[in-house]
Amino acid sequence: MLSIIEQIKQGKLWDFHGGIHPAENKALSSKQAIKAAGIPQELILPLKQHIGSRGDIIVNIGDYVLKGQPLTQGDIAMCVPIHAPSSGTITAIEQRTTAHPSGLTDLCIVIATDNQDTWCHATQYPDYQDRDPAELIEAIRLAGIAGLGGAGFPTARKLQGGLGNVDILIINAAECEPYITADDRLMQDYADEVIEGIRILRHIISPKLTLIGIEDNKPDAIKALEACVNEDDNIIIRVIPTKYPSGSSKQLVKLLTGREVPSQARSTSIGVIMQNVGTAFAIKRAIVNGEPLIERVVTLTGEAFKQRGNVFALLGTPIAYLLEKFDYKADKKYPRVIIGGSLMGFTLPHANVPITKITNCILTPKRKELPLHTYEMACIRCSACADACPASLLPQQLQWYAKDKNYDKCEEYNLSDCIECGACAYVCPSEIPLVQYYRQAKAEIWERKQDEMSAERARQRFEAKQQRMDRDKAERENRFAKAATDRRQHMATAGGDDAVAAAIARVKAKQAAATDTATPTIKPAVAAAIAKAKAKQAASVSEEAIPDNSEMAALRKQRKLQAREQKAAKHAELMQQQTVTEQPPEQASDKKDAVAAAIARAKARKAAQQAQSTTETQPAVDAEPATEVNTDVAVDPKKAAVAAAVARAKARKAAQQQQPTAATEPTAEVNSDVANDPKKAAVAAAVARAKARKAAQQEQATAAAEPTVEVNTNVESDPKKAAVAAAVARAKARKAAQQQPTTAAEPTAEVNTNVESDPKKAAVAAAVARAKARKAAQQQQITAAEPTAEVNTNVESDPKKAAIAAAVARAKARKAAQQAQSTTETQPAVDAKPTTEVDTDVAVDPKKAAVAAAVARAKARKAAQQANKVQPNIEEE
Repeated sequence: MLSIIEQIKQGKLWDFHGGIHPAENKALSSKQAIKAAGIPQELILPLKQHIGSRGDIIVNIGDYVLKGQPLTQGDIAMCVPIHAPSSGTITAIEQRTTAHPSGLTDLCIVIATDNQDTWCHATQYPDYQDRDPAELIEAIRLAGIAGLGGAGFPTARKLQGGLGNVDILIINAAECEPYITADDRLMQDYADEVIEGIRILRHIISPKLTLIGIEDNKPDAIKALEACVNEDDNIIIRVIPTKYPSGSSKQLVKLLTGREVPSQARSTSIGVIMQNVGTAFAIKRAIVNGEPLIERVVTLTGEAFKQRGNVFALLGTPIAYLLEKFDYKADKKYPRVIIGGSLMGFTLPHANVPITKITNCILTPKRKELPLHTYEMACIRCSACADACPASLLPQQLQWYAKDKNYDKCEEYNLSDCIECGACAYVCPSEIPLVQYYRQAKAEIWERKQDEMSAERARQRFEAKQQRMDRDKAERENRFAKAATDRRQHMATAGGDDAVAAAIARVKAKQAAATDTATPTIKPAVAAAIAKAKAKQAASVSEEAIPDNSEMAALRKQRKLQAREQKAAKHAELMQQQTVTEQPPEQASDKKDAVAAAIARAKARKAAQQAQSTTETQPAVDAEPATEVNTDVAVDPKKAAVAAAVARAKARKAAQQQQPTAATEPTAEVNSDVANDPKKAAVAAAVARAKARKAAQQEQATAAAEPTVEVNTNVESDPKKAAVAAAVARAKARKAAQQQPTTAAEPTAEVNTNVESDPKKAAVAAAVARAKARKAAQQQQITAAEPTAEVNTNVESDPKKAAIAAAVARAKARKAAQQAQSTTETQPAVDAKPTTEVDTDVAVDPKKAAVAAAVARAKARKAAQQANKVQPNIEEE
């Protein structure tokens, strides 16, 4: 029995199932020789133009590149680089639409050409016969060569898989699809280079037999090849009958060798390797001439082209450039541009799509030349598609499962063996686009497999990580156990005990003792603290049922008082700023007197503080606003210190508040007896602080209604201004009277030492003072807002002075009443220093005091009547 090689040499041919004979239409573009398409202004180079992974970009935007310079790189066999087809500058690296049936975008490198076409350095192998096949395969990979027949499989990877495994090399020159004549013209015009490329392939693979399969519809190409083949080449040109798709890899292998490629396998599995004519030509250019794959032959055909033929187009050339240069006249009713032939091609979404390594044809048919399918009709189950399928599949079943998205059934019916030749759709009477369903189903299946592969890789990585962690944990435990064993052995040999074991035993013993004891052991410090707390609680309960919160109450009252004093101080500062700007020069002496008085009060307070620190039984001032002496404070040193601090803070605040009203406060002289007696000094200091607080409260209450005014002597000359000023003063006085509390009416004279000794007399004096204050408040409605001044003996003759005297009397009466109320309760023996001279006889005798009050009221009424007649003009500051 003859072998397959002997049968092939004898000229035997086989046949494959199915196939069709469509109209060829090759004469439109096969009459002219191949021409150069030229250099466009812009080249668009997709990173992935082959089957496999794309390379890594090694250039940047703005770089100037030379012709043939690599733009990407990769270290794996399934990754081939791309090169600059011409010299120019990289203007962008961005997403652009690529030549793919999906019409999606991909990452592309955009080069603006300079029309210089400057080459970079090239590595040539003219003596390839002396080179190692592995070196030549690497040179082919670096040249970026992939299958130019349409599949785009990396050539270097295919050659590596065939080393030592194949005995037959087949060169595919069938070019069976209608309209395409790229390989036909290439063999006619460059037959010698094609044969030289075949010789390089034979040197790398070393097959037993080399076959060139070419259809019988290319007589000129057959003659050109036969003229270039020698007897030593061991190359057989085998002419096969024209039948579509005889140019497919599996079908051509079956035609020439009779062997069938298994499902989901390659031809190398049966000892056959196949390369395209264009690939052999590119290998020759890369090895001998040192030119990477930067251009290819493209057929421009279709009746819409005025200049038809085949051109050498640079990779990345926009199709729009070729359409414009070769006079494309679009059919107005049928503007259609197809990449590929009429059966396996696909329509472009737009013309700004670049030429890639697998682009072999641009077809621009008119409406009559290639009619468009009207609509898809229902399948009539004629089985014409199954009869025409060259892969012996069941297209009808595959279409149903693909349409139903039952991809498991699609794989069961070997959808992956479909070569997408379009024969089934060509013969379908229902015009069902079967190939489109198959392409979509294949894409979905491929995505699922990629997801499964990613999940499997993730699972393997996770399991490897877990194993590594378990291994590290076991090693760590073994290392610790060994260290413990070594330590015990060392302690045993040294005659000692294991310290770690002893510590663990002590801890366990303590835990056992803690669990055995019913009640937990209390630390001595904690027990002492608990005992102290219980003792304090028992003492407080025994003394009184209610806890003593006097200190907290005093502090709270102190904070409230400080807040009120701060508000009063702010208001006093504002009033002081107003009075200082317009104060007459004669008041300078009054300020000095006020300063002297403040210094005297400060000395008195300091003496009181010293007395409090040296005397244990001295009285302390309570934090209450009233001037009651708290006897409990002197007993407790802590309370005494708190009271002293509170007193000092209040005294400082009172000194600050007394500065704006210093003109109305006479200088208080410090009694030498008081300074020598600590108790009297403390009482005097308390009284001074009480006065300061009361003065601040009064100033805050009357500041809005009684501003400091200045008597303008020129006002009397204008009656209208005087009347207006008087009306304003009366309105402010009424407002002040409404705001003034009923308890603010104080006596007009200060209490004498004799009155203070008698509570009854003090009460009578207070009542008289309150009556006078009420009367003075009524009179204040008429004579309000007068400035504070000293009382002259000739007041009765001058209405202005009478009003001023009445205001002074009211202020002194309020202050005296406050002092009387504060001192009659707890300090009957306090020596309150009066600020003005008071008739002692009037203070002693209540009758005389009543008479004096009546006289004062008569004088005030008379002064008010005179004031109504004169109507003095008062000007506010």
